[in-house]
Amino acid sequence: MTKPLRGVRVIELGQLIAGPFAGKMLAEFGAEVIKIEPPGTGDPLRKWRLLHEGTSVWWAVQSRNKQSVSLDLRTPEGQEVIRALVKESDVLIENFRPGTMEAWNLGWDVLQEINPKLVMLRVSGYGQTGPYRDRPGFGVVGEAMGGLRHLSGEPGRTPVRAGVSIGDSLSALHGVIGVLLALRHRDQHGGQGQVIDVALYESVFNMMESLLPEYSVFGTVRQAAGSSLPGIAPTNAYLCADGKYALIAGNGDGIFRRLMEVIQRSDLRDDPELAQNDGRVKHVERLDAAIGAWVRQRTLDEVLDQLNEARIPAGRIYDIADIAADPHYQARDMILDTRLPDGTPVQVPGIVPKLSATPGEVLRPAPALGEHTDAVLDNIGIDSTTRRAWRERGII
Repeated sequence: MTKPLRGVRVIELGQLIAGPFAGKMLAEFGAEVIKIEPPGTGDPLRKWRLLHEGTSVWWAVQSRNKQSVSLDLRTPEGQEVIRALVKESDVLIENFRPGTMEAWNLGWDVLQEINPKLVMLRVSGYGQTGPYRDRPGFGVVGEAMGGLRHLSGEPGRTPVRAGVSIGDSLSALHGVIGVLLALRHRDQHGGQGQVIDVALYESVFNMMESLLPEYSVFGTVRQAAGSSLPGIAPTNAYLCADGKYALIAGNGDGIFRRLMEVIQRSDLRDDPELAQNDGRVKHVERLDAAIGAWVRQRTLDEVLDQLNEARIPAGRIYDIADIAADPHYQARDMILDTRLPDGTPVQVPGIVPKLSATPGEVLRPAPALGEHTDAVLDNIGIDSTTRRAWRERGII
């Protein structure tokens, strides 16, 4: 089956999360992704989190479908290889600190001269311009600067971070969108290549919904609100009789009426002041108390059965064991059974989004460090004698 990105060649120079996550998504939909890694050590992600036989099991997800070339970009030889690859490539991804590529003679001005059709995705903490551009910036800093960290956690307590590197992943998603837009412009409108400048903090800030207009108009600085969502009611986590939490979102007008019927509070259902969201927000504590009292008399399963029957959005809080066992995840191919290089079975997340005609696919496992170095370099005319000498010098 033809993949939507078949024929698109991507050079991935980034490491850890943001750049490689973007490369992963492009590879899942058919792009040829050549990942460049430092000789000897490789991408630091190979050693992050839990290791199996010395390699992170995360690696099996982040680098599937990619080729690995070991190459020291600090050397003139390594830089020349990149310039040679760029001649026949469509996209280059990098997530180094701004100025690094220029110091390696691989800046946009150089690469564009080599290949005017090249699309260059640049992911950094603060972007390629502005007074903060030279500061180091990881996802946790971008999440805080983008406004997310301030809203996370319980009121009056230390702001908490999401349990994953959400700032990096959001930046990768924005980067993929940018790549697809740039390729569309280039291929459909006769355009040239261009730079996509993605900043971690901006990717997070783009998700902040009404924070800025509320502050601009009302001077309101939204604060952390725990499990509720300020300004939208009722929606919260409610403790059940078995000690588990039910997440209930009764904030649509019709949904609210059905919810009140289920919990047998016709007085609230028929109260004209509660008919729309702005009125319910004024009485959110009263509504939470009513819903909480009903939930506390029932187990989580009992609560969800009744609410699902009444078509009221509700759910449980999943941990990874719940996810791995859930039949809906299984039915939608979101739990893929595969194997590590030594044959150990491993489950990895499926592919999103779901395309009906040209779906993504896992065609090859994550590569060993430098697994494709010889093949890729041979393809651009670097002979075996030169490769042997480079290997002895630690260039590859």
